[in-house]
Amino acid sequence: MVADPLCLYPLYILNTMRTTFTFVALCFTLNLLAQTQQPATPAVPEKPIQAAPTGLAKLPTQKPVLHGRHWMAITGKPLAATAGAMTFQKGGNAIDAACAMLAATCTMWDVLSWGGETQALIYHPKTQKVIAINALGVAPTGATADFFKKKNLKYPPGDGPLSAVTPGTPGGLMTMLAEYGTMSLKEIFAPAMQLAEGYPIEKETAERIANNKNKLTKWPYSKQVFITHPGEDVETPRAGELFKQADLLATLKKLVDTEQAALKAGKSRKEAIYAAYARFYQGDIAQEFVRGCQEQGGLITLQDLAKWKVLTEEPVVTDYKGIQVYKLNQWTQGPALLQSLNILENFDLKKMGYNTPKYIHTLYQSMNMAFADRDFYYGDPYVAPEEPIKGLLSKEYAKERAKRLNLNQNDSLVKPGDPYPFEGKSNPYLSILEKWGSPATSAVVPSNPNIFSDPDYLAGFYAGTTSIQAADKEGWVVSITPSGGWVPAVIAGKTGVGMSQRMQAFVLDPNENPFNVVAPGKRPRVTLTPSLALKDGKPFLSFAVQGGDSQDQNLLQFFLNVVEFGMNVQQACEAPNFNSFQMRSSFDKHETKPGSMLMNESTTPAIRQALERMGYKLSFEPRTSGPINAIFFDWANGSFWGGSSNHGDDYGIGW
Repeated sequence: MVADPLCLYPLYILNTMRTTFTFVALCFTLNLLAQTQQPATPAVPEKPIQAAPTGLAKLPTQKPVLHGRHWMAITGKPLAATAGAMTFQKGGNAIDAACAMLAATCTMWDVLSWGGETQALIYHPKTQKVIAINALGVAPTGATADFFKKKNLKYPPGDGPLSAVTPGTPGGLMTMLAEYGTMSLKEIFAPAMQLAEGYPIEKETAERIANNKNKLTKWPYSKQVFITHPGEDVETPRAGELFKQADLLATLKKLVDTEQAALKAGKSRKEAIYAAYARFYQGDIAQEFVRGCQEQGGLITLQDLAKWKVLTEEPVVTDYKGIQVYKLNQWTQGPALLQSLNILENFDLKKMGYNTPKYIHTLYQSMNMAFADRDFYYGDPYVAPEEPIKGLLSKEYAKERAKRLNLNQNDSLVKPGDPYPFEGKSNPYLSILEKWGSPATSAVVPSNPNIFSDPDYLAGFYAGTTSIQAADKEGWVVSITPSGGWVPAVIAGKTGVGMSQRMQAFVLDPNENPFNVVAPGKRPRVTLTPSLALKDGKPFLSFAVQGGDSQDQNLLQFFLNVVEFGMNVQQACEAPNFNSFQMRSSFDKHETKPGSMLMNESTTPAIRQALERMGYKLSFEPRTSGPINAIFFDWANGSFWGGSSNHGDDYGIGW
């Protein structure tokens, strides 16, 4: 189990239901739009169940659209969104505000902490280019497949000191700020440092700590931070009490002090920030981090920290109906969304109708093909072997995959394709592909198709994080999906920094994925996947979501909600989505549940029956869009439209 089920939006929402009137209206409207006669065999009705875009454009929402002219700041916590707003009000740009929100969310343990990883896409208005930031940690010295096999493990552990890759978020934040921001580290860290002094902890986080108390008490430095009332009936923080983190505050102060000393010595703003960067990864902070890590059984060394670097990359991109959609490279699952779009452009989705059986089935099968490729071909592009990403993103390859899509039944045995011919090469892994999916190479398949029957499985599949969206009137746009170091996290010594659990995303057997086998200095293939879309050379959408392996599923449906069905950004954030569980989970046991589907409980009986005939095993929830946060760019009026998830604490502020 990698994260407490309370971080999962399908379970968390059951305890945090807000006013239901507008949701009932939403369900009622969707039911009216989707009513049909029960379809006969074959499962796809002769007269497709359709939902007119004009009707969808009028759907009510639980939260209003955010409007702003000068800037927009959206993230997973109200206090963190306020940190972004404060930064904008002080004259910062979108990079400054995003970094302030990132620092705040890490300090608030918004299903992540300072020792995790940060992934970002940035639109640079002066160059009119999209920049990718890779601040993912690497496997430490000694982290080999044999090391874990000798411990009788099938995969690296889901939590504890041996699940940690090197911390990436501090370096990622400081690199973005130094290269593209305008403010000092002192200014950006100010809200986070105030939070570390003591902030009123939310009920969700307090409950997550309480539910993981047994694990947290095993690790001495985590115990010091999270067991705030030792010996009392409730030993962990109560909702609303001031949660204080003295060690983390001291670490942040050291970084600020280093920057300020460099400025006084005549260094530039950028040089001063990088001086703080060096102190974290090579100075006394690094020494204490490594000491605390190794004391508790972790593998990270000083050399591991000193050698690690933030990478600035060219993102991958595809064109969908004149819209350029950008994602991070194959060290994330992001290209799977682009592969799905490439397959789907071979079908008339608008004609099928929003969330009709044919539409759902076509998306489900397309996503499963893309995710099968993800599960086999994605990995760290800086470590051999080289991934066939050019072939995977080829339009011709997508057409070939689309031809193989079963239009009438769920294909529970879908396998990775062969992209190598589409980049003029021969596939060196055909012998492995022939066996892929057999009992010898498959992940465990839980016997019960009901996804809610196995909370450990759900915890892994939906392992949480947060998302950050920021934009300003100068044209800067930032989309970030940071994660790692969630509760229960091992805190590294007296740094106050919770270590990442991302090692679990690796595999040990090359027959599962020859590109993602754990090795020292290698990045695991992660689920974290911010998104940017441009149209006519200008920003069109900035969007991201939390939720492990569901991320690119929900983002794909969000994008199509806007582009194909005319929803505004808030409607698209809230609209009912569905989730497939056929891909292999990126967490813990890497399980799969072929044919299982999470659907919105507003789905009509006719649609349910049609999908069941196609071989799907359905589960239902009242909210299924995922905690999506997004910004739409209204160039006609010169303003921003912000969408903020209605799942939990996600919050946005615009001006």
